[in-house]
Amino acid sequence: MSTQAAGASHPVGLSIVVPVYRGAATVGTLVAELSKLTPEGGIEIVLVNDGSPDNSGDVCRELARTATVPLTYIEHARNFGEHNAVMTGLRHARGAFVITMDDDLQNPPEEVIKLYDHARRGGFDVVYTRYAVKEHEGWRNIGSRFANWVADQLMDKPKGLYLSSFRCMSALAVAEVVKYRGPYPYVDGLLMQVTQRLDSIEVKHFARAEGRSNYTLRRLIRLWLNLATNFSVLPLRLAVLAGVAMGVLGLFAAAYVIFEALVGETPSGWASLMTVTLLIAGVQFLILGVLGEYVGRAFMSANGKPQGVVRQVIAAKDPPA
Repeated sequence: MSTQAAGASHPVGLSIVVPVYRGAATVGTLVAELSKLTPEGGIEIVLVNDGSPDNSGDVCRELARTATVPLTYIEHARNFGEHNAVMTGLRHARGAFVITMDDDLQNPPEEVIKLYDHARRGGFDVVYTRYAVKEHEGWRNIGSRFANWVADQLMDKPKGLYLSSFRCMSALAVAEVVKYRGPYPYVDGLLMQVTQRLDSIEVKHFARAEGRSNYTLRRLIRLWLNLATNFSVLPLRLAVLAGVAMGVLGLFAAAYVIFEALVGETPSGWASLMTVTLLIAGVQFLILGVLGEYVGRAFMSANGKPQGVVRQVIAAKDPPA
């Protein structure tokens, strides 16, 4: 067994952190199924209501009152995003290991013990899950694959490791991740900066029990931007390379025009000039956009934009010893 098993410094062996958004119809079933589990060292559940517009808050407060296992309820003052909600949950988790999972029942609760035991017995700091078949919509699967490809290019992670929100982390990894206080967290990027003791296992993946995915194209783009601009300077380097490439192209174009003039031909006219001008202008605006994204995020961080604002916390009621 790993030396990180539950002990005096960790009241429970396993904490389950669940960000809740439009989850009123499913979170009760999820908590009921998780409450049946008996992991070594015990279990606690941490629900983070990320400004959900439905009655998720009422449902979660009732769950906190009636739960048969220790359950902490945290309510954000507004919607800050999934990764921000996860960070808030991690700060309230007390387990020797922490599993994060969604509230939509696509990750079957019975896989929790499998994931926990693999991390605990193998001594891993982070264990991700991968799916033989993903029951997401087609565009969402494409977006996930693209996000993982971007992560392969930008982050110090094993190539091909699938980054999923259903993951298990050791208390050591969690303690380091929650030190980040910036307004744009990307949990997987933070984990890659903490440890390389990583692994993954295959688990089942079900179709959504209720509703539709809360991840819109806009949210996915914001997630990619968090990954690209918070954990890598590669976009800036690519902007430099683009500028150098356009400069070299400009030199060749200028040499060609001079050559045409020397041999007595009329230099190419308006169409070619406008083409080159528009091409160079497009690259310049692209570079300015990349620079602006970095500067804007630095400004928002320096300006104190909060990672999350907690309106209410209902602490877990531990069972009698």
